[in-house]
Amino acid sequence: MTDRSERLARNEAMFRSVNERVEEVVQPGPTEAIDFLCECGDTECVEKITLTREEYESVRMDGAQFAIVAGHEIPDIESVVRRADRFLVVRKHPHEAEIARETDPRS
Repeated sequence: MTDRSERLARNEAMFRSVNERVEEVVQPGPTEAIDFLCECGDTECVEKITLTREEYESVRMDGAQFAIVAGHEIPDIESVVRRADRFLVVRKHPHEAEIARETDPRS
């Protein structure tokens, strides 16, 4: 794993931690929308994605998955596993997945 891919994986883990806190604070029903931060590797990104609690929980079922804005995927470290009209779900490649799972607040 390169320093760059490790840095990107850690950046995404940081955004996931913020979103975990957002989900704790905001208590809508399962079909109501919540604005989350894009969980891409770009620390300058401030774009938001809207997911229902059900969609968010679906992403969180795998500690190597992240929800991002379309076009923010980084093929060097992740693969798109789901395309929705408002967001993408990416899964980290094996080396980056190790970092993702180690830093998963739900594990």
